[in-house]
Amino acid sequence: MSMADSSAGLHEAGLDAGTVDRHRAIVSIMEELEAVDWYDQRVQASSDAELAEILAHNRDEEKEHAAMTLEWLRRRDPALDRNLRTYLFTAGRIVGLEDDAEHGGGDGGGADPGAAAPSDGSLGIGSLKGTTE
Repeated sequence: MSMADSSAGLHEAGLDAGTVDRHRAIVSIMEELEAVDWYDQRVQASSDAELAEILAHNRDEEKEHAAMTLEWLRRRDPALDRNLRTYLFTAGRIVGLEDDAEHGGGDGGGADPGAAAPSDGSLGIGSLKGTTE
């Protein structure tokens, strides 16, 4: 791939190699996910079960490629790493996870929004005072 090809979509000139490589990874992830979408549509539209099976296999290969590239990017971007660790492989409300991460809530995003507050009158976050024992 020539520099002209690899820089397609770059918005600034004179970028360092790390920035250009991260751009390549981001564009590659976008292309892989677009291919997943195309394959999904083709699987659903196919009237031949064997063709649908092959297309589904190909789609899942694209997911593998996207995941591998995302992991490469995560290892090089501390903010992305922090956000992926906050949101991936969790349960509960995703927005609740954001509230917990940003505001220190303690329910892990999984609390029932209609649940009753603790009966002791506290906010359920424990004591803010250090113990002297």
